Amino acid sequence: MLDLSDKRIVVTGGAGFLGKQVVEQLVAAGANPERIFIPRSRDYNLCHLEACQQVAANQDIIIHLAAHVGGIGLNREKPAELFYDNLMMGAQLIHAAYEAGVEKLVCVGTICAYPKFTPVPFKEDDLWEGYPEETNAPYGVAKKALLVQLQAYRQQYGFNGVYLLPVNLYGPEDNFNPSSSHVIPALIRKVYEAQQRGDRAIHAWGDGSPTREFLYSTDAARGIVMATQSYNDPDPVNLGTNEEIPIKTLLELICEVMDFQGEVIWDTDKPNGQPRRCLDTQRAKERFGFVAQTEFKQGLQNTIEWYKEHADKL
Repeated sequence: MLDLSDKRIVVTGGAGFLGKQVVEQLVAAGANPERIFIPRSRDYNLCHLEACQQVAANQDIIIHLAAHVGGIGLNREKPAELFYDNLMMGAQLIHAAYEAGVEKLVCVGTICAYPKFTPVPFKEDDLWEGYPEETNAPYGVAKKALLVQLQAYRQQYGFNGVYLLPVNLYGPEDNFNPSSSHVIPALIRKVYEAQQRGDRAIHAWGDGSPTREFLYSTDAARGIVMATQSYNDPDPVNLGTNEEIPIKTLLELICEVMDFQGEVIWDTDKPNGQPRRCLDTQRAKERFGFVAQTEFKQGLQNTIEWYKEHADKL
């Protein structure tokens, strides 16, 4: 296991939803907080090679979390930006890390990289068996290209880069902006605002049939740090729970926890997105011992309570 106590560690996206948790888990695993560098986007635009070179200089480990990301709405509205920004950030940071002699780079990819009709549960070996779901393909393909780059750099240069595929994340401090949020925060906010207005019904996209798998952010961060310390292979690794839930059931559970008694109207003219998502999580367990710990309903309650406490500031 890699001793983190004397390592100089960069966490791109370290001030974000997942990043804060990763920094906490790094410190819990023995990292020196004074040696953790969190480059902010206002100071370092990672779409530019020069910024990536500045970030990578004199560092031992880079954990790349920074991404331009959002839900179905943002993916439909800005596919070109999502492709360009994510490809440029990742590709140039990996190259700068190699040139700077960085000891290890941990790249966090996306479940959107999987083909639209991947057999369930998704196995890492199925990544190349088809094209991603159309609404998020530009983002998914850009992130998947980074896996190819890491494997190529390992083959030619001996560069130690690993690639992780976390499933949909949720938890306190998630992004609740309705224009860019993912499904859990979007539904929590929708129900909360309906309650505040006294509405007797809410609208939801699609027909509720797609399934999703969700990983609590603290669990995801712990898995990323475990891989940082103990995983050094070229194969991509899923991080998840191996449990799927239909969107319809998810919304019913949110309404139950939030005590919303109103009607749910499904807008079937809106896209469903990928039909099913559920990961095979055996590789993470076998290669570095990661197993998710947070029970879903408890994680959901924690997220809802955090949002209620902060809703007036968001």
